[in-house]
Amino acid sequence: MKEWTFEATIDRITWLTDQVNEALESLNCPMKAQMQIDVAIDELLANIASYAYAPNKGDVTVRFDFDEESRMASISFIDTGVPYDPLRKPDPDVTLQAQEREVGGLGIFLVKKTMDDMLYARKDGRNILTIRKRI
Repeated sequence: MKEWTFEATIDRITWLTDQVNEALESLNCPMKAQMQIDVAIDELLANIASYAYAPNKGDVTVRFDFDEESRMASISFIDTGVPYDPLRKPDPDVTLQAQEREVGGLGIFLVKKTMDDMLYARKDGRNILTIRKRI
């Protein structure tokens, strides 16, 4: 397991993506799965940076774990910001034209569709959002 704790800011997305990519490359992760994970990291960290502590700032802990037997990579985003379960938000109606859709929700929808699993828990005052991808 690898773990990083840092201030949840937009400018840390590239740094975090680089850290996770280094771990994924050492596991011979296929490029398609790596790119899908990169998009998920971008979306989830951007949401935490923008909304979890607004208007203030706070820390996020990101844990990367890998199960060799199932070839499942797990990445958990843990923050102490406002309680928010993105899985409870209804998926956007992607059959509508972009200008007819409500604003927001498309990024989380994309993450849900590209990951094998996405879990949320609120525990001990912390949001814990975990994405899992078989590589």
